Amino acid sequence: MTADPFIVPLERLRERTSAKWRYYAPDVLPLWVAEMDVDLAPPIREALERAVRDGDMGYPGSTPYVESFAAFAAARWGWRVDPADVTPVQSVILGYVDALVELTDLGGAVIVNPPVYPPFFSYLRQAGREIAEAPLTADLRLDLDAIERAMQQATTGGRRAAYLLCNPHNPGGTVHTRAELESVAALAARYGVGVVSDEIHAPIVLEGSRFTPYLDVDPTGLALHAASKAWNLAAMPAALLVGGPGSAALASFRAGKHHGPGHLGAIAQEAAYAHGGDWLDGMLAGLDRNRFLVRDLVAAHLPGVTHTVPEGTYLTWLGFGTMLGEDPAAVLLEKGRVALNRGLDFGTGGEGHARLNIATSPAILEEAVRRIASVLPQQ
Repeated sequence: MTADPFIVPLERLRERTSAKWRYYAPDVLPLWVAEMDVDLAPPIREALERAVRDGDMGYPGSTPYVESFAAFAAARWGWRVDPADVTPVQSVILGYVDALVELTDLGGAVIVNPPVYPPFFSYLRQAGREIAEAPLTADLRLDLDAIERAMQQATTGGRRAAYLLCNPHNPGGTVHTRAELESVAALAARYGVGVVSDEIHAPIVLEGSRFTPYLDVDPTGLALHAASKAWNLAAMPAALLVGGPGSAALASFRAGKHHGPGHLGAIAQEAAYAHGGDWLDGMLAGLDRNRFLVRDLVAAHLPGVTHTVPEGTYLTWLGFGTMLGEDPAAVLLEKGRVALNRGLDFGTGGEGHARLNIATSPAILEEAVRRIASVLPQQ
């Protein structure tokens, strides 16, 4: 039986020096940034300890990072990835920004599906790209009509455009179905839009749903993968850019100069993919319990608050309507001393919402809901 890793006590978590635990005052309960309240998986800890002990601090290149990912993809998703079609990159964000720069021109449009991960907006605008929104439906699924309208408008006059897909989706944890992704691929082919799929949460798909790699339905696209979310490795970023066989988009990317991952990041992620399966299974079981615990706590203690039970990721989406104004997270922080992510940062559809990180112990989730309940208007 695999162990549940969500057992780290609050007093030990508060000793951590990461942003999650040091950004806010000590009396704030932080359930915002995508960091899990777990200890490092033993195979990863042992690989890093070995590297430090042996002085293995050189440039990356010898770690079988790509091969371990390919084996993991085949075992977990039935997806056959040729290591020749994989390029290590510094991080998922830099990987998708660089890929989208290759696929578009300065001032060109990149289509996104808000509410969506805030760096989908900020980094691309900094790179000189325009953001075209194709909002999700009310139940946080892809709106194919909105995507088609955005693609049609973005490519008017022969302009190059691209689509940045979040698969699984952050926030809300929607796991896109194969049928949905096939429809996206058909639209992309019709309008000549390049697709880049951010699949950083791919290993975190919960019971009842199945992850479909975008490249499994459209080998002309690109996808970003990393072990950093599933095994809590934000401190050591590394990622993989994957293309289909003979991908022109991947060849274009490789023609330029791009930063690769650091050596420790590659070591950690190779260990995760190759030896971290049992730990991952225990973590997924804990998340499966937590998502339904939060559903029940919201129903019992937060009247008027809507909640989407995530199919994947550990990020859930709470809707407060108008009871706490446009920015519920600000009110909850000030009056309840609980930190969630601002819905407004996720684009259209974020008003009146906040994102809750459920990758923690049940006791902490119960305390978080108690604090939220203390701020809500009395019914």
